[in-house]
Amino acid sequence: MKGSRGVTLSGTLKDGVHRLDIRIYYEDTDHSGLVYHANYLKFCERGRSDMLRLAGIHHTELAEQGLGFVVRRMTCDFRAPARIDDVINVETRLKQARTARFVLGQQVLLQDKVLFAAEVMVALIDGNGRPQRMPASLMQKISES
Repeated sequence: MKGSRGVTLSGTLKDGVHRLDIRIYYEDTDHSGLVYHANYLKFCERGRSDMLRLAGIHHTELAEQGLGFVVRRMTCDFRAPARIDDVINVETRLKQARTARFVLGQQVLLQDKVLFAAEVMVALIDGNGRPQRMPASLMQKISES
């Protein structure tokens, strides 16, 4: 997806790795000038959403079918802080795909240094919150990303 000036807003998806650059703004930091810990979860959510978008999976289309993705489990490793004006890169990789869930590996990097790492299990649910099997077309798009 490109913005009004041709800038890629959704990052890139190549060779099974999605990469998204994010600049750290004042609003992302705490009183110490370091990125507030919960914001790493937001950065990873952007990476997951944009990876799916580039794979042809859109949350609005899923919602029209009464479906949606939820984070079922997430393990996090906070290794080093980012600071205001840093440009971080969120990398997202598919680690495993099953009929009703998939697992992603995510890293937030500053240049080549890993600041944050997470393993995220994502499940497909219906409008009542019940787990659903992924349609074959959806599974194919996830597996090919």
